[in-house]
Amino acid sequence: MLLFFLFLLLLLVATVLCSFPHLNPSIAASTSHSSTEARMEASKSEIQAWEYNSTDENEKLAHKYHPNRAIPLSHVHGLGILTWKLDVDNWESDTELKNIRSDRGYKYSEVITVSREAMVDFDARVKGFFKEHMHSQEESRLILDGSGYWDIRDYDDKWIRFYVQKGDLVVLPPGMYHRFTLDTNDYIKALLLFTENPVRTQHQRSDDSAARKLYVEKYLLQQRVKAQ
Repeated sequence: MLLFFLFLLLLLVATVLCSFPHLNPSIAASTSHSSTEARMEASKSEIQAWEYNSTDENEKLAHKYHPNRAIPLSHVHGLGILTWKLDVDNWESDTELKNIRSDRGYKYSEVITVSREAMVDFDARVKGFFKEHMHSQEESRLILDGSGYWDIRDYDDKWIRFYVQKGDLVVLPPGMYHRFTLDTNDYIKALLLFTENPVRTQHQRSDDSAARKLYVEKYLLQQRVKAQ
């Protein structure tokens, strides 16, 4: 009889833990991870990407081949880029953005407006953005308004261009060669996100960089194997 009551007690405890996962660390951790993954997957944006057509045209034009050589978003993600689509009309109180900031450890932020009206040295700044470079930290930008183009190097060193506009959150991994330009509207407003004190240091292309070596090992080598 005593064993029977002990069995019932254990069954009751197990039922309570399953009903309230926060009481069980392992279940809580699994539930939290699953909900985070589901949230990130559901909000990934459908940005448009294509192979960059290197011509003498203004860099603020689309630079598409005719016909267009579209690049699947899955390939862009395979190069280490993360993307989301968020509602930015009330971004300061947006729950999804708060969750992403918490998940990725973004403690600092800064809003920047790139336009002729907002910048005295507009042309020089935009020209600097378009020089190929990389960062030792990830580059995280939420587009609050306006639009523009990111160009990123593929595993075979070809340029891939993708278009960003209001609501797009993009994270570029450390060590990725890239550049950025506005489109012909000459205007973009973005929230810059940082894990540490705001740093926007651009490093010239260098295969000897520790960040670059890690990026190649983590992403590019896998993409090259898939392409074989």
